[in-house]
Amino acid sequence: MWPQGQRAALAVLSIIVLLWRKAAPIEVPQDPRILQDLKQPPTIVKQSVKDYIVDPRDNIIIECEAKGNPVPTFWWRRNGKFFNAEKDPRVSMRKRSGTLEISFRNGGKPEEYEGEYQCFALNDFGTAISNKILLRVSKSPLWPKEVLEPVVVTEGSSLILPCNPPPGLPPPNTFWMNSAMMPITQDKRVSMGLNGDLYFSNVLARDSTMDYSCNARFLFTHTIQQKNPFNLKVLTTRNIPEFAPSFLSPSGLHSSKMVLRGEELLLECIAAGVPTPGIKWFKKGGDLPERKVKFESFNKTLRIVSVSEEDSGEYVCMASNKIGSIRHSISVQVKAAPYWLHKPTNLVLAPGENGQLVCLASGNPKPTIEWLVNGETIQSSLPNPSREVVGDAIIFNSVQIGSSAVYQCNASNEHGYLLVNAFVSILDMAPRLLGPKNQLIKVIENHQAFLDCPFFGSPYPDVRWFKNGLGIVLDGVKYRLHNNGTLEIKRARPEDQGTYTFVASNMLGKAEDQVRLEVKEPTRITRIPEHLSANRGSLARFECKIKHDHTLPVTVSWLKDDKPLHFGWMSKYKKDEESMSIPNINSDDEGTYTCTVSTELDQDSASARLIVLEDDSLSPSYPSAFADRPDPPQDLELSDLSARSVRLTWVPGNENNSPVTEFLVQYEEDRWKPGEWQNLSSYAGNQNSVNLQLSPFVNYQFRVIAINKVGQSRPSRPSARYQTSGSPPDVAPSGLKGWGTRKNNMEISWQPLLDTQRNGPELRYVVSWRRKDHEEEWNNVTTTSTKYVVSDTETYVPYEIKIQAINDFGRGPESNVVIGYSGEDKPSAAPADLRVPKADSTKVNVHWVPVEPSSIHGEFKEYRLYYRREASLAKGVKVTKEKKTKGFYSDVSQNSGILTDLVPYSRYSMYMVVANNKFEGPHSKTVDFETKEGVPGAPKFFKIVQRNTETIHLKWDKPVEPNGILIGYTLKYNTVNGTQVGGQQVQSFFANETEHTIHLPDRFTRYKFYLSARTQVGSGEVYAEESPHFANEAYSKDQVDIATQGWFIGLMCAIALLVLILLIVCFIKRSRGGKYPVRDKKDLPLDPVDQKDQDGSFDYHSDEDNKPLQGSQTSLDGNVKESDDSLVDYGEGGDGQFNEDGSFIGQYTVKKDKEETEGNESSEATSPVNAIYSLA
Repeated sequence: MWPQGQRAALAVLSIIVLLWRKAAPIEVPQDPRILQDLKQPPTIVKQSVKDYIVDPRDNIIIECEAKGNPVPTFWWRRNGKFFNAEKDPRVSMRKRSGTLEISFRNGGKPEEYEGEYQCFALNDFGTAISNKILLRVSKSPLWPKEVLEPVVVTEGSSLILPCNPPPGLPPPNTFWMNSAMMPITQDKRVSMGLNGDLYFSNVLARDSTMDYSCNARFLFTHTIQQKNPFNLKVLTTRNIPEFAPSFLSPSGLHSSKMVLRGEELLLECIAAGVPTPGIKWFKKGGDLPERKVKFESFNKTLRIVSVSEEDSGEYVCMASNKIGSIRHSISVQVKAAPYWLHKPTNLVLAPGENGQLVCLASGNPKPTIEWLVNGETIQSSLPNPSREVVGDAIIFNSVQIGSSAVYQCNASNEHGYLLVNAFVSILDMAPRLLGPKNQLIKVIENHQAFLDCPFFGSPYPDVRWFKNGLGIVLDGVKYRLHNNGTLEIKRARPEDQGTYTFVASNMLGKAEDQVRLEVKEPTRITRIPEHLSANRGSLARFECKIKHDHTLPVTVSWLKDDKPLHFGWMSKYKKDEESMSIPNINSDDEGTYTCTVSTELDQDSASARLIVLEDDSLSPSYPSAFADRPDPPQDLELSDLSARSVRLTWVPGNENNSPVTEFLVQYEEDRWKPGEWQNLSSYAGNQNSVNLQLSPFVNYQFRVIAINKVGQSRPSRPSARYQTSGSPPDVAPSGLKGWGTRKNNMEISWQPLLDTQRNGPELRYVVSWRRKDHEEEWNNVTTTSTKYVVSDTETYVPYEIKIQAINDFGRGPESNVVIGYSGEDKPSAAPADLRVPKADSTKVNVHWVPVEPSSIHGEFKEYRLYYRREASLAKGVKVTKEKKTKGFYSDVSQNSGILTDLVPYSRYSMYMVVANNKFEGPHSKTVDFETKEGVPGAPKFFKIVQRNTETIHLKWDKPVEPNGILIGYTLKYNTVNGTQVGGQQVQSFFANETEHTIHLPDRFTRYKFYLSARTQVGSGEVYAEESPHFANEAYSKDQVDIATQGWFIGLMCAIALLVLILLIVCFIKRSRGGKYPVRDKKDLPLDPVDQKDQDGSFDYHSDEDNKPLQGSQTSLDGNVKESDDSLVDYGEGGDGQFNEDGSFIGQYTVKKDKEETEGNESSEATSPVNAIYSLA
């Protein structure tokens, strides 16, 4: 919303603009030929800032740059008086510039040049002035010398260490450090204030372990000044007394602060107290601006960036600890230095024209507007009868040559000022042509042609066009003259070709030029390439016969799958004027080939598909008696031309042994979807002349496709083009609706008209709206978009909406009025008195007091109930506290509902909100309720854990959800014999019983069991289980142990004897062998042949392991006699062992009369007796 002063200023501006809207200033083209001769008053383009602080160690440069024609000259004022820069040897002015340079190489102090400077730039047409530049020299004074006594304070007390930095220019930045040059750690208890002082909310004994020094950093000189350090002595106490907060800064309970618009607002609250207080901030009557607010220094400082008028008000800081709290309110007033609402801009007028300069500014307090001319007050300037000051504007009537000047608008109040220059230049210039002379413009027949002839002159010249010496009648049908002088020919015909003359004239002269227009024939492909199926290795040929204007160079190019083909002596592809061929085709050549013909003005293209066949039998060659698709229709002609229809006639092609059943007429238009063919209508196969219904303002061409039972023909060649005349739209846009996307707007949207519904150029939509049930005028806007957002609406109010399509030919029909709504906001009220008057085990009745409809701030959607199961009333049952929702949708007046699907014997909590389509309102109070006891769930498990021939043992566990207090279990069971069911038996158990044993009458009896838990309400869910089948039983009285049967024992003995015989045979075969040398045996290990494994089985070695040593003999008792040359004879006792390579690895001793030989025992021919003996 605009403040009151700004609304008044805008109202004045609107009146001025309405009164003088015909006084449009001249726009000077940025053409060097114009600008070099264009006389203009000066314009300031660069200047130093208003508050200019300089470093005393550098030279002083005060900038002032300006442009104008003639080049401006410059002079300065200092402190309101003429400043003669030429007489001061330290001051120089740059060439063609007003920038001052003050040098101190030869002495002098920068402080001598402090003051207020203002630059003046002038030429023959006026004087422009700069802002008043306040020049000051930066200062970084030393800290005053002082002796600081030690600071003694009791532990727990508050403390402020003052900084009081020396006044510098600009003011220094302060920070605290200790003597070791380490920063003082700041936290919630110790922090630096905005004034640089160090605040202790309470002092602790550890604070005396360091000293504290305030430092000032001066930005311009890059120096740091350090204050003498404070020494802090803390008197410790056994128990630190706790006390409520009190403010250290600011003092008292109320203060005020003024801040300028656009600056930063800094508010500070620092409090003392034990424990250390926390700080919170509030704004009375509103919320803190979340996007702009920042909390700093541990919440002690509130910073709001870019302050605006909305940020004024009363801010409250609250300091609190466990002892108590205290508040301080700060009244913030936002003032404003002047700022622009409408800044005057340069004005170029022709002699006799009217114009105005408008200067609107706002601020707090409201600024005063002062007009100056060439740097002097307008009252002291020479009188000008064509000039009149009206409020904050200057009105010019019938200006005359010689009244050019530079006007200054100065808006000022107590907080600052704004100064802007705007010249009024009276320009007189004979017409000049800016484009190339004697242009040649080429255009395709039936296309638009634009004859451009850019020009400039002041006063604005009159423009006329001639053709072959005759004036052109600008009737708007064939010709149209644009504001810039361009002549548009809407549809160029061959008769429009010729020489056109352009004449621009004003009171100072005239200029003329000639433009040659040539109308060319369109470029078209008259024989398009056709789809082709050819055998591998054959020649494929695509035709592309073209027709074009012979005065235009033409280029024919070919593409395969949208990639250009290259032709040359090494290329596979060959082309001539009317075709392209591919010899010896293969599968890689398969694809879509496109012929594109182009000139400098237009182009045309056509595509065809090549399919490569692998075998001759697949070639699509059919006997003439076979049916095929029809040939395309030919010789399309248009007749009976009218505004909305045309008659299309064609000659049918060959039917190819299958009658044509249908003709499909397609159209293409070159305005909305050029090059895209669309279906228009279809007709019976016995017709060849039809009347086509058309849409306005469409440039049609048609083609026909014949259809028979085999398929569609290729499209015919396109007909000549026919453009229907335009008309207003016939229909209104559909899908009109309005709905808010924010709480203070409404977005109106609709479906755009189809291209064929436009009926003319420049389609726009007129959207109208007004408050429903308010007798007020319709608001409307014209747009080319498909939606419009209405801003600054009230929250969720109904609007009547309608829409109308218009084009350059007129307005279409209005749509029906629909009702839309502005945006929704959060509901402001919560349902009251939420309660549960009646509760069941699984459902409860919920009652509440409905909200007022006006508090929903939107469309009522539902009362939304949030509920959660908090606990089970049964002991030892854990619950998952999952939040659920239930909606009550009927209407806003609904005050009760039923909440179902609850768990019995549980405690729930719930609260309710009211919801619109976008937001939920505030929560109601949370209400607890309990459900009544219900029937329990099924037992956790139920199974048969033991089964023998006489009993069944059952075991179960209590339900996961008892839904009440368990009082016992009910077991029902009956015998089952196939499909027959015996009588049911019932047994009851106490709640602490979870197992039971049933005695069986016989081993064939099976049972089906049904177990359920009970509460006071009744029995719950049943858990069913069935005893196993007899085939699966583990025990039975009559079952015989097969291991005790004689036949089984005899069978096992026979198998064992057979295995023994087989082992003997294998052993004999493996033990058979002859003599061999000792050197062959030295590689063998000496292992006992009859050594048994731990389980009594034998370890059979390989054949080589069982070969005897050379010269050994085996006796009948199995002993081996060693030969005379055996290595064993040379041993000294112990076991003899060899490596795998036969090397000796241990001592050995062999007695010749030894009864058992250690080693591999074998004989040249082991007898069965020895073998049996060794196995025994």
